[in-house]
Amino acid sequence: MSDWARVRAHLRAHRYELAVRAVDEFPDVRKVAGTPLLTAPAWVPPAPIPLSALDITMDAAPPVALPPASGHPDFPTYSAAMAALDAPTVFENRPTWRLLDADLASPSPRLVFGDGTYFDSIDTGEAAAHEYAAGAGTPLRDAIGNPCDLAGRPANLAISALTIRRASDGDTFLLHWRDPAKVGHAGGLYQVVPVGVFQSSGPGDFDLWRFLLREYAEEVLGEPEVEAPDYGTWPFAVAMTGTPGIEAHVLGLGVDPLTFATDLLVRVVVDAPVFDDIFGARVAVNDEGAVTARPFTAEAIEGLSMQAAGAALVRLALADARAR
Repeated sequence: MSDWARVRAHLRAHRYELAVRAVDEFPDVRKVAGTPLLTAPAWVPPAPIPLSALDITMDAAPPVALPPASGHPDFPTYSAAMAALDAPTVFENRPTWRLLDADLASPSPRLVFGDGTYFDSIDTGEAAAHEYAAGAGTPLRDAIGNPCDLAGRPANLAISALTIRRASDGDTFLLHWRDPAKVGHAGGLYQVVPVGVFQSSGPGDFDLWRFLLREYAEEVLGEPEVEAPDYGTWPFAVAMTGTPGIEAHVLGLGVDPLTFATDLLVRVVVDAPVFDDIFGARVAVNDEGAVTARPFTAEAIEGLSMQAAGAALVRLALADARAR
């Protein structure tokens, strides 16, 4: 086994432990809800923000100069090494929207995006995780510095959605185990569902809710990837958008200390009758792993190797529920 493959195997097998340890590199950076998820003061809203109230705009994305870090002498980038030596089931360098700025704490919350690609996060975040797992020098991580500084690295924005079924006999939520053979990021960890990197499938897709609808269809209902849907006639989109009993709120924004994955934390609450009607045929296994339903309690995630964003989102949502 080559050195690269050995480190890669160690990274895949110990992501959770490495992330918990990596948070010690950032003693002065704020953490979310007692988890390793890093954040900035402007990324924590004083109260949940309706997803529809979050303003999103586009701007020019400035270049970022970072040292190359493939970890392998035969490949110029980490994504090239992964593609050749350890490619997951789906591994394509699709266009994405790069997060340039975020302010969730002001009366007019906003996100600013520029153009980016999926491999931006592989060649920075996943490469930085490999570098950390190798236990030697960390020139890439050192060059990036505080990963909450969006000027220091290209940051793809993932949207993590905590899906809660609200019922009189007790709320439940959906939990996702990410199969390391199928995914390029956070394999072997638990996470909320759906989660995906914010990107377009066609005209009119620069919309956070529409993006989540496509992810719901794929990850919860097991449908094939939806390309350029007509949201006005797509039955699932119509049901999710026009039916009372569905609420979506933003609870925060954070960065994983190991991979620098950047997640918008969204809570989606669905009344039980609506949930059962729309998601009654949900799948137990999807293209990225396995999905289960658990009681919406702190004990449901205790002891799990859970991705920092998911753990933070569940804790934030529980804290908000207790405060009501």
